[in-house]
Formats: sequence, C-alpha cells, structure tokens
Amino acid sequence: MTAPKLKIKRLERNGEKPPMPFYATEGAAGLDLTYFGEDEKTIIPGELEKLNTGICVEIPKGYVGLIYIRSSLGAKHGITLANSVGVIDCDYRGELMVFVTNTSSMKYTVRPGDRFAQLVITKYEQFPIEECEELSTTDRGSGGFGSTNK
Repeated sequence: MTAPKLKIKRLERNGEKPPMPFYATEGAAGLDLTYFGEDEKTIIPGELEKLNTGICVEIPKGYVGLIYIRSSLGAKHGITLANSVGVIDCDYRGELMVFVTNTSSMKYTVRPGDRFAQLVITKYEQFPIEECEELSTTDRGSGGFGSTNK
C-alpha cells in the first residue's frame, strides 16, 4: 500500500517563491520549513514573532500536520513555539504561519530562507464521544504528576 501524497502549494511574493519543504536526511520524520519573509526578524527575549513559511498544504483526510521547532534552535538559542506544538488540521488550506518565542536572554535573528521548524505528518482517529457517570478503575486511578515514581 502506498502512502497518500502531501500536496504543497508555494505562495509567490514579489516574484519569488519559498523553497520546497524537504526531509534533511533519509530517516527524518519532519519536513524542514524555512522562513519566507522579505526582511530578517530579530526575536527579542520574552517576545513573540510570527514567521511565515510561504507554503500551504493539503493534508490527506485521517492525517494531521504537527509543527515543531528545530531542536537546535531550542537547545542552542532558546527559540520555541508559542503553543509548544502547532496542529494543522487536514481541512486547513491557508499559509502555514508559525509563532515563536525567545526563552533565552539573548536576541536571535531569523533570516529569509533559514530553516526553523519541522512539519511531521501523522495519522489520527476521531472517536465517538460518550458521556458517562463513572470510568473503569485501574491500579493507578487518578494519581498523577509523579504518582508512578515509587
């Protein structure tokens, strides 16, 4: 069985198109996304910036796109996504825009064409929802936040 195709539309601005997203290695799970803007953006510590990718996607039904920051930006520069993980539903057709924040004490500059995020496509299911008065019991029960550290 062949995997469904991910359709990608590149937007044109001022006669230019962004690079196609790509898998950086043979084993990469995520497609690298680049910043598609006219000017560089400096992300001030504690501030939020919107980074355009210049691409739109058609994700097959039954799949979702998950956007993550590139690990090197988080580990080396404190750049992270404002919402931790971006969720791109299969019925969204607009431009992928990523909101990033700077958790470090140093400014960080993103230049047009810089790789900054990754798009991972994964399957999902929607479940029928049933309201109930009681849930089944387990050994763990309602214990959380360290309750399994015995």
